[in-house]
Amino acid sequence: MNIEEIIQEKQGTIVDVRTPEEFRGGHVAGAINIPLNEIPQRVEEMKELKTPLVLCCASGNRSGQAYRYLSQMGVDCHNGGSWLDVNYYQSLAV
Repeated sequence: MNIEEIIQEKQGTIVDVRTPEEFRGGHVAGAINIPLNEIPQRVEEMKELKTPLVLCCASGNRSGQAYRYLSQMGVDCHNGGSWLDVNYYQSLAV
């Protein structure tokens, strides 16, 4: 299953790794905010979310870092890139 299908079919959880301030400025409906710098302390919490996790941020850089770290920790996740792209994919859902 590709990332677009995961998002459109609501197969996992969308996790926005931007700062709380950025998140408040706009985010994907239904996304949860776990800032990149908090991920190491919140891995166990993230393992309990519905997987796969779709990670997003402003450009895909921070979500890429989160993806690499969480993958090493055994979390089923994908780098969704920009939250705007994830939002677009979600808007295509029927």
